[in-house]
Amino acid sequence: LKMHVLQPKHSKLKSSDVEELFKKYNVSEKQLPKIKIDDKSLPEGVKSGDIIKIEREENEAKTEYFRIVSD
Repeated sequence: LKMHVLQPKHSKLKSSDVEELFKKYNVSEKQLPKIKIDDKSLPEGVKSGDIIKIEREENEAKTEYFRIVSD
């Protein structure tokens, strides 16, 4: 599945990166916004409970957002 040029990059975090995310921002899974498992922008092979990193670029500034995949 090919991403559109304007679509932000979506990638699944490794478990070590998830732990780092929780420590860095002092959050838990329950506090993360959700993204539906049938969202077309998700990479293949993700399952419910996975953490997704969304990278947006605007005016040469990169911003990261995080979502938890839900049914």
